This record gives sequence, C-alpha cells and structure tokens, in this order.
Amino acid sequence: MTVAVDTLPPPAGRTGSRKRHGESVGRVQRTARFLARRSMRLHRKAWAAVFAALVLTALLLGSFALATLSAFVGHAHVERYAATTVVVAADQTTRYRAKPWGDPMTTVTQSLTERVRVPAAVVDRLAEVPGVRAAVPDSSFPVALADPDGRGVPGPDSDSGTAPVYGHGWPTAALAPFTLRAGKAPAGARQVAVDGDLAARAGVRPGDRLRLQMLGAPADYVVSGIVAPKGEADDTGLGHQGAVFFTEGEAGRLSGHPGTVDAIGVLADDGVSVHELYPALRKALAGEKPARDAVAGSRDPQDSSLLRVLTGNGRGQAEFLDAAPSRAGLLNLLAMLCATVIMIAVLVVAGTVTQAVHQRARELALLRAVGATPWQLRVTVGREVTGVATTAAVVGAVGAVPVFLMLLWMLRDRGAVPVGLDLPVLPWMFATPVLTAVLTLVVARVAAALACGRIAKIRPAQALGEAQSEPGQPGRGRTVTGLIVLFAGLSSAGTAALQSGEPAAMAAGSAALALVIACALLGPWIARGAMRLLAPPARKLGGAGGYLAAASTTANSRRLGAAITPVVLVVAFVGVQLAAGATMDHEGSAQARQAMRANLVVTTEDTGLPAGAARRVAAVPGVEAATGALHSTVVLARKEAGDPVLERLPVVGVTPGALPATLDPDVTSGSLRDLREGTVAIGAARADALDAGVGSTVRLRYGDGVTASLRLVAVYERSLALGDFLFAREALAHHVSTPLDTRILARLAPDADEAAVREAVDKALSGAVLGARVTAHPSPEHLRSEDRGVSQVLTAVAVGVVGGFTVIAVLSTLVLIVIGRRQELVLLRLVGAGRGQVRRMLRVEAAIVIVTGLVVGALAALIPLTAFSLSVTGSLPYLPPVQVAAIVLVVVVTVAAGVLLPARPALRRRRPGALRRT
Repeated sequence: MTVAVDTLPPPAGRTGSRKRHGESVGRVQRTARFLARRSMRLHRKAWAAVFAALVLTALLLGSFALATLSAFVGHAHVERYAATTVVVAADQTTRYRAKPWGDPMTTVTQSLTERVRVPAAVVDRLAEVPGVRAAVPDSSFPVALADPDGRGVPGPDSDSGTAPVYGHGWPTAALAPFTLRAGKAPAGARQVAVDGDLAARAGVRPGDRLRLQMLGAPADYVVSGIVAPKGEADDTGLGHQGAVFFTEGEAGRLSGHPGTVDAIGVLADDGVSVHELYPALRKALAGEKPARDAVAGSRDPQDSSLLRVLTGNGRGQAEFLDAAPSRAGLLNLLAMLCATVIMIAVLVVAGTVTQAVHQRARELALLRAVGATPWQLRVTVGREVTGVATTAAVVGAVGAVPVFLMLLWMLRDRGAVPVGLDLPVLPWMFATPVLTAVLTLVVARVAAALACGRIAKIRPAQALGEAQSEPGQPGRGRTVTGLIVLFAGLSSAGTAALQSGEPAAMAAGSAALALVIACALLGPWIARGAMRLLAPPARKLGGAGGYLAAASTTANSRRLGAAITPVVLVVAFVGVQLAAGATMDHEGSAQARQAMRANLVVTTEDTGLPAGAARRVAAVPGVEAATGALHSTVVLARKEAGDPVLERLPVVGVTPGALPATLDPDVTSGSLRDLREGTVAIGAARADALDAGVGSTVRLRYGDGVTASLRLVAVYERSLALGDFLFAREALAHHVSTPLDTRILARLAPDADEAAVREAVDKALSGAVLGARVTAHPSPEHLRSEDRGVSQVLTAVAVGVVGGFTVIAVLSTLVLIVIGRRQELVLLRLVGAGRGQVRRMLRVEAAIVIVTGLVVGALAALIPLTAFSLSVTGSLPYLPPVQVAAIVLVVVVTVAAGVLLPARPALRRRRPGALRRT
C-alpha cells in the first residue's frame, strides 16, 4: 500500500524540537513583556522625552503631507462658467523639448500668465455640433466704477485686494448663470446690468447713471438692471469678482481684441451628458489653432496648437489664469519643505530614541551579563518603543488636521494664493496622517534597533565593561559616511556658487541639509575638536567647576556630540530658511532704492492706468519725465546641466525716453534709448549666464506664449530690483491681457513747486482716470517672483513649527543626557564637590554646547548661503540683527534649561543612598 508523504506524521525528534522552540519563544516574549513593563515605569522621564519628539514628528509630517496633497489636487475655482457643460479655451502652457546628456528626449512645461485667445469664428462651428444648445463667446475686461457723485466704488472684498470687477457681454450671463432681479437686460450701447453687490456698494438702482472706465477714457452708462447668481437668496455677486454686463456689441468693442474671444462656454441640450458632448466637440475643433495676432506674432512650434475642451473643475482654468502657475509654485515649495521636514524628523527621532536607549546602557549590559539573550534585549526595547511610538503617532496624526487647516487659513489670509485657486479639503485626504504615523513608528523602531544593537551583540562577560566605558572613537563606518556626506555638502555649495536663480537655491538647500547630516554623523569628532579649543579657557576661567567640565566633556565626546547635534540642526535650519529670502529682499530693496529717481507717483485703487495717462502726466508743466510701469512675465527656455528648463520671470515695460530720469537701471553697456519693438535690455547676471551682450539675440516667450528673437540693446546692473529683462511699454503691451499700468512714476523739474505740480497732475487726470491718486515719495519699483508671497508664508510656518520642533528636540536630548548623569552628579557630591562647583561645571558645559552649536550651525548655514548669495546677488548673506539675536537667545535659554533644570534634584541630595534612587 502506498502512503502519501505529506500524510506521514513528523518524527518524534522533530516534534520535540518544535515544541521546545515554541516554549523558548514564549519564554522570551514573556520575559520581554515583563522587562518592558518594568522599564516603562522606571524610565518614565526618558520615554516622556521620546513621546514628545514622536508626537511632534507625526504632527509635522501629517500636516505638511496634507498641505502638499491639497495643493496636488487643487484647481481653479469654477465660478463664472458654473452653468456650462464644457468650456473651450486655448492651451495656457508652453513647452520645451530637449535631449539631456545621455537621456531620452525630455519635455518640460510652464504655465502662461497672459491670455492666449480663441478665434471668434470657432463659435459658429461649435454651435452646429449635435447636442449643443448654445455656444456663448466670452471676453472679459477690467472695469472701474464711480457712483453718481463721482466717488470710486471698490469691488467686492476690496479690503483684501482680491476681488476685481470685470465687464462681459450680456449673453454670457447665462454661463454663471446670472438672472435679473430688477430692471431689464441692457439693450443700448450705453446701458449696463450690474451684480447686486456692486449695485449696493455704489448705491444705484435701475435707471441711475454710473460712470465706468475700461481700457480707455471713462464714460457714463445707465443701469438697466440688477442681476444675481441663480439660486442666491439675496442680490449678490459671485464673491471672487464683480460683474458688469454690456450689450454684446459694446463688450466686443471695449475688450480691445476684435475677432477673438477669451473662451467659449458651451451649454448642452437637456439629457446630453459631458461624456457624449466631449468627443463631438474635439472632432469639431480638429485642426483649429489659437488666434494669431499679426502684430503679436506666433507661438513656439513645440507648443500645442490645439484648442482645449475643459470639463469639470478644469473649466476654471479658462477663468483664473493665475491659478495654475500659483498652484505649481505652491506644490514645488511644499514638496521641498516636506523633504526637509522628513530629513529633520528622522534625525531628531533617531537622536532622541538613541539617547533614551543609551541612557539605559548599564541596565541592558547587566541583563546581558546575567544571561539575557540579544533577541530578548531587542524585543524588550522594541516593545517599549512600540508602545510609546504608537500612542505618540496617533496623537500626532490627530493634531496634524488642525495644523493643516491653520496652514491653509494662513495662506489665504496672507494673500499667498491668488483669487480663484481652490485648495480642497476632501474626506479621503485624512488617511494621509495615518500613513505618516506609520512612518513615524517605523523610524522609531529602526532607531531603537540600531541603538541597542551594539550592547546586544557583545559577550555577556564584556557587557558591563563596555557599558561603563565611553568608546574611544566613533565607528569607522560612521566616520566614513560622515566624511562622504560632508564632501557632498561642500560640492553642492560649490554647485550653488556656479548657478543662478532657482538652481542655485536648490543646490544651496541641498548643501545645508547635507552639512547638517554630516555634523550629526561627525558629532564626536566635532566635540573633540571643540574641546581642544575650549578646554584650556574652561579650566582657566571656570575654576574647579571648569576643570570638572573640561574633564567630563573631554572624556565623553560622544555624549557631547549628541548634545551639540540638535543645536547645530536648529541653528542651521532656521538660519538658512530666514537668510535665503532676507538676502534676496535686502539686496533687491537696496537696488530698488538706488534705481528710484521719481519723486511723484500716480496710482488707482482698482483696475490700473490706461496708456494715455502717462502721456498726460508727462505733458504737465513742471514734470521732467514720466513713465508707466506695465507688469507681465516672460518665459526663458534654457538648459541646466543638460536638462531642459522653462523659467518664468517677472518683467516690466517702461517708456525708454523717461529713463533714467524716473528709473535708473545702472546701464553698463549699450543704451536704453534704443529700446523699442524687437529689442530688450538684460540684467548683467542673466547676460553672464547666457553669455550674451549688446548686439546679441535672445529668444524669449512672452506671457501669452508668443515667441520672439529680441536684440539686446543694453546691459544693466540692478536686475534684482527691475527684473532680468526690461521692455519698452508699447512692445510689451501687445502680449498683456489687460495693458493697464500698475502706476505712473514722474520726475519733477528741479525748479518745480511740488504742491502746484501735484495739483496740476490731479487736474489733468480728473476726467481721464477714475480714482487717480497723486502722491509724493513713491515706493521703490521692486519686482519679486510670483511665488514670493507663498514662500514668505511657508518660511514663517517652517521656522515657527519646524524650528519649534527642533528646539523641543534640543531640550529633550539635553534632558535625557542630564537624567542619565544623575548618578555621576551625586557621586561628585559624595566625593566632596560642593553644590556651587557642580553647578559651575554644568554652566561651563552648557556654555561649551552653546558656543560649539552656534559656531558649527552658523558654518553649516553660511557655507551654502555664501555660495548662493554670491552667485545670485553678488553680496554676502544677510540676516536682520533682530533675528540673529532671537536665534542666539533661543539657543541659550533652551540649552541652559535642558542642562541645569534636570540636575536640580540630584544636587539637592546629600546621602550616599541617593546613588540608589537616581
């Protein structure tokens, strides 16, 4: 008879072996549970410090991960096109395709900030598509209002400066949809319908007159009706922007772009879904290209030539052009900040857990000496860490939600995100803190395993001796790794010195992070080097306490290095975060002040100033020169280390003949008098990066995607204030959605009476510009990157939250070190050291930690910052003295509290029995 092998009973010996192994595992687990419970009770203070660090770690990782995810799923708000099924618009991105070194062809994209327009002829084609009820062309233009008494009317929420007023043709009211609440639709060229919120602010009703200004001179209109969004209980506007509706013909004339429209809203027949309509519209648009202006030129061949059919949340892209570039900038900044937070959290958690385990080295060595196996020690420490880390991770994950919501509120409250950019808070996003909590638990377990690995591996007979003695030097692997990371950090700093702009900033950030990690790995060596310098003055100036401090820190370089590392971390991180932006702002502001020559400025509260306003100001007697400031952006395609890069840069258009009387860019070669259509002036730093000079040609893409090869006519120095490229206003105006000047800068003649000239300018503009204000002493013209507002908010959050986290880490580490030294302090008291001598010893040790941490942290920050600052600004790094003093004060207070306060119980004890109770 044949018996299957898998049915045979196992041999008796194997069964006994499995049984003994199971019993052994059970004994190990029971022993580990017993030891873990005892340790948690005996080392509550040590694990409390670990608990605090892990809570903050989970909180930071969860909140910043939520913010990054919110930016990732963010989109433009759908407001004016809420009733549409789809929206047809031009592609608002530009592309650059190139082949990096040794890599396949790569394409990068960049969002455009100016409107790419759609041919008006497309409207009829879309209207003929089956399932389309109506195809409504929409063109918007800014509108300034004055009430019947001539006073300016601010737009909705104008206190925050985020709600402009736009004009539209009456047929587009169906796209929101707006419905009449009073009066009737505009029927004549001089009739308008306004939304309820604006009507309330202006105090007008149907039949009243309203003075409006668009891109030209002001004109009087009659209010024919009051409108409000359908379904609203009161007569209000949409919230993000006010609306004024003209007749279709008048709106086409006022928009200033005949033959083209901003976008086309498509309304579907009843029962026709977007899934059915989308392919039909794509087919109808096959081969149709964006509008081409004979004056403006054409887009780059690499850009998409097809019109886009936008659905769902994508419809908002045609309405709020700033949303996409701002979202991309916010996402990039948050991603970099998250990477930094993760690295800092890993360093802090690893250091805190390691110190907590190292404090128990004698206890673990004793267990090893009396027969505990390495596995039992690892399981014991693992159970302790798991219990603490699990609770801490849950608490931190719960706390991450309100911190995330506070961060979103700060971004909106400070105006760091533009009007129309939605950063959603979706239910499924709240699973993210759970993942970051798991990551926190994993980091804590790995740190604990590495920390107890050394004692767990040594032989029982050597365990106590190993625990009692401080290792002579760090391990070879740690030292080699530290030197490699140090070399990488210095190399990144060198790279930052050779780059400019964003690549330099990224290289500097990487260098700072690498140098901090290198300091953590080389901490004992740094401590030894510091003691060679600081031990002699400590012995000389500190008396007996100084001698004890020098002897203690020299003998325990590993412990001193563990105390110095978090101080270095907080100084380097906060220093880099604050100094990078402060250096750019400081140097840019200095250049802006030097460039400003105007002593009179004209501004408006609402839309801006038309082109003719600057000419009116220049014609006033007593005005030597006047120029409008027209702001826009350009995109520069280039290669960075072989990789294709599209860099969007802020630029300004000016009147060349008014320079340098109003603005002095500090021209070093060429002449601004030659600035006109087809030419451009360039900043010296950018000219060096492009290896270009006067007479060279540079290829740029305007804000509307039109590409042009421009001849360089001048090179100037003050590019941090005035941007890398300077244009003639009339040349730039062709590529701006609404060519309105931000302000007018004027220079008075030397012998002119300021008060009389101001009055004359105000009189000259009274009938030409609504709400014009003439003031003296204008603020400097200082162009900043479009994501500077977001960067400032995130920097403040990072310094406040992450800086506070690292400060708590410093405090926790120092408290753990001092708690572990209480027996040492009591022993010093027993052998005759006075309380004053021990206190002086601790003060000297604290001073050594403070001085070393500040100096090393400052060097870790200064090396990359200096490379970045010299390459971008040509100056040394700058940090306001108040912020420097704040950093020093925080470090001094934190270290003093972490060293002196935990030692007080040990210093109060006199009896020998105190050794057993520490």
